[in-house]
Amino acid sequence: MALAKLGAVVLDCPDPRLLAGFYAELLGGTVEVEDGWADLTTPDGRALAFQAAPGFTAPQWPSPEHSQQFHLDLTVEDLDKAEAGVLALGAKPLDADDRSRTFRVYADPAGHPFCLCAC
Repeated sequence: MALAKLGAVVLDCPDPRLLAGFYAELLGGTVEVEDGWADLTTPDGRALAFQAAPGFTAPQWPSPEHSQQFHLDLTVEDLDKAEAGVLALGAKPLDADDRSRTFRVYADPAGHPFCLCAC
């Protein structure tokens, strides 16, 4: 028997409203903003939250000295189409050289790494 249930994954960032908007465009769902905090509820009921972090320093990928600490794997049906979409939303490619894999790595507007993974 579990002692707890996962409520949300929370990302530190300089602007919670902006980053929640990025992920809402990417994943769908609704955003609720409160002072220094934003909650995204996706259409399937999952939660992703964003917390203001003064002095935020973005992770670097790949870099053992500046660990990414965690990342999101987002499944997509068409990598090329999804890539065009996330780039239009402000994501930055982190490994554009290897197109043969079934995943691609990007940074969100605050610098958090995430992967688009072919399903």
